[in-house]
Amino acid sequence: MALCFRVATPCDVPELVALEQHCFTTDRLSTRSFQWMISRAHGHLLVAENDGQLLGYALVLFHRGTSLARLYSIAIAAHARGLGLGLGKQLLARIEAIAVDHDCAYLRLEVRTDNPGALALYERNGYRRFALINDYYEDHTAALRLEKRIVQHQDARPQSVPYYQQTTDFTCGAACLLMAMGALVPARVAQRREELQIWREATTVFMTAGHGGCSPQGLALAAWRRGFAVRMQVNVRGPLFLDGVRDAHKKDVMRLVHEAFEEELAGSCVEQVFGGALDLPQVLRDGGQPLVLISSYRLTRSKSPHWVMVTDCDEDFVYLHDPDVDHSQHRQPLDCQHLPVSHGEFERMCRFGNNKLRAAVVVFKPPA
Repeated sequence: MALCFRVATPCDVPELVALEQHCFTTDRLSTRSFQWMISRAHGHLLVAENDGQLLGYALVLFHRGTSLARLYSIAIAAHARGLGLGLGKQLLARIEAIAVDHDCAYLRLEVRTDNPGALALYERNGYRRFALINDYYEDHTAALRLEKRIVQHQDARPQSVPYYQQTTDFTCGAACLLMAMGALVPARVAQRREELQIWREATTVFMTAGHGGCSPQGLALAAWRRGFAVRMQVNVRGPLFLDGVRDAHKKDVMRLVHEAFEEELAGSCVEQVFGGALDLPQVLRDGGQPLVLISSYRLTRSKSPHWVMVTDCDEDFVYLHDPDVDHSQHRQPLDCQHLPVSHGEFERMCRFGNNKLRAAVVVFKPPA
């Protein structure tokens, strides 16, 4: 049997939907979903066919700005499973190669706990279990989360950093601070009430929409007030984010808020470092939990400041918790945890605006 592997086209959608209906009883991709995956998704839909008959497909999605890919779905027609083709293994190998061509080093996937055949396929091919997600599928079945490093380098050692998803468009900094404090004091429970309280304490005014996200000065003070040791590192003095604001009144408010932060910082125990690059390996060895300001353009193509949490780094990657879960890209919270980002890409992310602002807040355990 001569198998043909190719990229799916809109003409394949009816057959793909039929295969989906045949293979799955829940969590099926719809006609509209397949059309979106083929025409708009940041991914690759590969189909396998013989003599024009569709035998299976595999769908991989790429997380923009990172070195992470996700095997979103794989399906094989029943009549193709007993032909000795090893179609599942072939699709998996080709998807891995496609992910490597897209500069991805990790491939992640979910599999139902009641699907031992699929689980065996993945584990035979080098995937390891790293999470169990209860009540994941529509019928409430749990899912196992698996991962494979498809470009072999030094193994990462992810830190035990809890994940917290921001609940508003403007509380990324507060969400990151909750994660940092939870990593340092595991008994500390992240709650939305505190997320909003931290934002109220740390917010400045920027862009054109009025009240926005948190400044490094505000976040540093919020962590210090909660008893943690804090180091703040910035390379630009004075009020931040002014370039994105045209309204003179808003600029005045930003200056006043910044001046109040500066006065409180002068009387605090927050260590302030101006200029220089953040030495992530040393910070992590010292037990610090770094919150880093990035330009979200590298992740979402929107030009706005965004806080992320660094969970680890090795010689190849910096690993991030991104508190912003982009559901429009078919992402789940687990897709935004320990994201591998190359050092070069991370370096480009960490500069915001015309003045190339670099800012970080490193949180340490409360002083003894």
